[in-house]
Formats: sequence, C-alpha cells, structure tokens
Amino acid sequence: MNRRAPPSTPQAPRGSGHVRIIGGRWRGSKLPVADVDGLRPTADRVRETLFNWLQSELGGARVLDLFAGSGALGLEAASRGASRVDLVEASPLAAAFLRETAARLMRGDGARAGNGAPAGHSNVSVHEATAATFLADAAAHGQVFDLVFIDPPFAAGLWNPTLAALVPCLAPRAWVYVESPPGTVVALPARWRLHRELSTRDSRAALFVVDGNRGDAA
Repeated sequence: MNRRAPPSTPQAPRGSGHVRIIGGRWRGSKLPVADVDGLRPTADRVRETLFNWLQSELGGARVLDLFAGSGALGLEAASRGASRVDLVEASPLAAAFLRETAARLMRGDGARAGNGAPAGHSNVSVHEATAATFLADAAAHGQVFDLVFIDPPFAAGLWNPTLAALVPCLAPRAWVYVESPPGTVVALPARWRLHRELSTRDSRAALFVVDGNRGDAA
C-alpha cells in the first residue's frame, strides 16, 4: 500500500543561540539570535562594562540602536530605563526576531502590572530598514537621540558613512557607542570626544560624548 507523506510543516525562523539581558527590569531575559551572516552580538563582558559607563545616562533617554541584530544593546537600554528605543535592522529575519522579542518583553511588563507590580514605560519600536535610510528619514523629520549604538557587520565597513549621517540626529551632548575591529580607523565628526574605551582580541568598544549642539558639521 502506498502511503501519502504527511503535509510539510512550515519551518520556524532559524536561530543561532541567544544572549541575555544583564540588568534592569528584564534582567535575565533571553534574546534569540537570528542566523544571519554578519550578526555578532556584543560580548557580555563588553556590554556589562558599557552599561556601567552609561548607568547615570539611561533614565529617560531616547536611544537608537542601528544595526540592532539581536537587540542586545537597545533592549538592555530599555530594560535599564530608557524612555524610547528605536531598533533598526536591515535583515528581514533579524527584524522579525526583534519584533517577536520586543512584544514578548512588553507583554511581560503588562502581566506584571496586572499583578500589582509596576510596569516599565519604555517605548520600543523595530524598523526594518538600512541605517542610511532610517537616518535620512529621521533627519528630515527632526528626530534626535540622546544615545546611539553603532555596531555594524564588521565586513561591511559602514562606520564612516554612518557617523557622518548621524550628526543631524544627535541631541546636545549625546552619547555614541562605536564597536569596530581592533585597528579600524574611524573618522570622527567635529566635537566628538572619546570618553571611555575597551579593547579585546576581537573588537574595540569606544564611547564618545558629543560636545556641542546637534547639527555640528564634521
């Protein structure tokens, strides 16, 4: 007797593990990592150091996570009190993961509020777009940010054009985090000052503060 094969089941989006939020109201929450070329979440040690540097700057901050990937940087900021976080990701698969993760975390906030616990107030938005497209639109609409994370796929070499396009979108005395391979030369816009840096075998993590008003030219 010939048997008909069972109908195929749609495959779930592929993942390649997860990272965890380190601190704040979502501490310990898992963030799935989409199986996308070039997606490389910031190492736990680097993230912990970075957010120690930023701990007094996060409350109420407007945060932009360009090249968001797993969302480890932007969602960590939301967990620690940022008022608005925009996650920008060009990969449709990674963006889908981000939307699902953000929705899950916000649902958790709602459930805690329903049980009498205080809910968080961060507004997390996911944008499926390139960094260049998002920044051009943000500049055209007068959007500004207090804290920006820039950690692009290392092979793409996008640091310099991204930093230049970012200038009109920075609030006065904004903070900008840049992660790059060791030895990478990054062209800094005018009035950007290195605040702290950390080097590992695989990357250089640098935090800059912008001295001056938004719109300062390079």
